[in-house]
Amino acid sequence: MKLDAVIQRVVSSERELADELERVGERHRVEHDVFHTTETLAKAARARVEKLGKTSEPGGHDGLLSTVREKTSELIARRPEPGMLLLRDLREIYLRASQASIDWTILGQGAQAAKDGDLLAIVSECHADQLRTLKWATTRIKEGAPQTLTC
Repeated sequence: MKLDAVIQRVVSSERELADELERVGERHRVEHDVFHTTETLAKAARARVEKLGKTSEPGGHDGLLSTVREKTSELIARRPEPGMLLLRDLREIYLRASQASIDWTILGQGAQAAKDGDLLAIVSECHADQLRTLKWATTRIKEGAPQTLTC
C-alpha cells in the first residue's frame, strides 16, 4: 500500500528533525532556553515516530562526544558571532520541521482518502503537536534576528 511509503517518509522526517534539534541543543548548550526547548521538542518528535508504530533508533550520546560538544558550545558563546550561528541553526530546524509538517499533511490526506480513522486520528494529534516546533523556531528567529543583525 502506498500509505506505507508515506508513513516511512514521515518517520524519516521526524527522525531527521529530532536529530537536528539535538545537534542544535548541544551546539547552543550555554543558552539554556535553546538547549532545554530543543531537548523537549526532540523527545516529542521521537514520541510521534513511536505513535506511528515504529521503534525509534536508540539514541544516547557517547560521554566523550557529549563533553566535546559542551566545550565547543562554551567556546562558541564567547565568540562575537554566536547569534548568527543560532539564526542559521534555527533556520535549519524550521526547514526540517516544515518538511515534516508537509509529510504529515500528505499522510493525513492519504488516511482520509483510505477512510482509515485510526491513522487519521494519529495524524491529527501528531501534526498538531509537530507544529509547535515550527512556531518555536519562527518565534526565536523573530526574537533573535533584529538584535543579531543590527549589532
